[in-house]
Amino acid sequence: MDRSSGRARHSGDLIASLSGRNPARNLHSDVLWHLGFAIVSGRYAEGTILPSDGELLEQFGVSRTVLREALKTLAAKGLIEARARIGTRVLPRNRWNLFDADVLAWHFELGPEVSFLRSLAEVRIGIEIEAAALAAHRRTDEQAEAMAEAVSQMEASTTPEDFARHDLQFHRLVAEASGNPFMASISALVEMALTAAFTISSPVNEPTALAQTVTVHGAIAKAISEGDAQGARDAMRVAISDGFARAAGRMDQG
Repeated sequence: MDRSSGRARHSGDLIASLSGRNPARNLHSDVLWHLGFAIVSGRYAEGTILPSDGELLEQFGVSRTVLREALKTLAAKGLIEARARIGTRVLPRNRWNLFDADVLAWHFELGPEVSFLRSLAEVRIGIEIEAAALAAHRRTDEQAEAMAEAVSQMEASTTPEDFARHDLQFHRLVAEASGNPFMASISALVEMALTAAFTISSPVNEPTALAQTVTVHGAIAKAISEGDAQGARDAMRVAISDGFARAAGRMDQG
């Protein structure tokens, strides 16, 4: 495995850790991560044909079953397509499932670029502000209390990992309280966006940024608790925009 693929795998493990998942470690996942990152990074460009199965088997030293399962997984993510007598072709980027956690992680390892973070923020704003508005109408008392508790845990966090974990939990609670199952389906995107932002710049070590982040999340929780849909929208937009601005600003400084 090359160093870039190793970094991509580490990124996926970090996302899994923050989200509470336990990433499986086996030959299938190793081949998957290596090939997936090679495609997203452009090593295997769009429209090109992957090396033959024989070449890939020799490269990875795995069984044909393991290789085929990895290729099936990449096909399910929209990255490749196998054609008889032609081979396995890398599909155009507009066919890739960018909401998939692995595909997002591979993109993250390429920088992440400011344009990538901006795209994540724009999608989140388009979806999460309406999730917050719906939550203001549909939340239960228990969900409102859980949001307030998540904000308290964010404020008490002493490490970037803990803060990111509680922040992710807060956004999950908002999605669940919206009562719309499609809102919760973007959890991989939210996980990736938060992981990227906090890897670049966590507010934990910046008292002013921490206070501002906690305050705006508290405003979201308060608006949802009080049934203020527009207030929830406005506060959620600020939370997402501030997170992007903080990360982008740190990247510009670097």
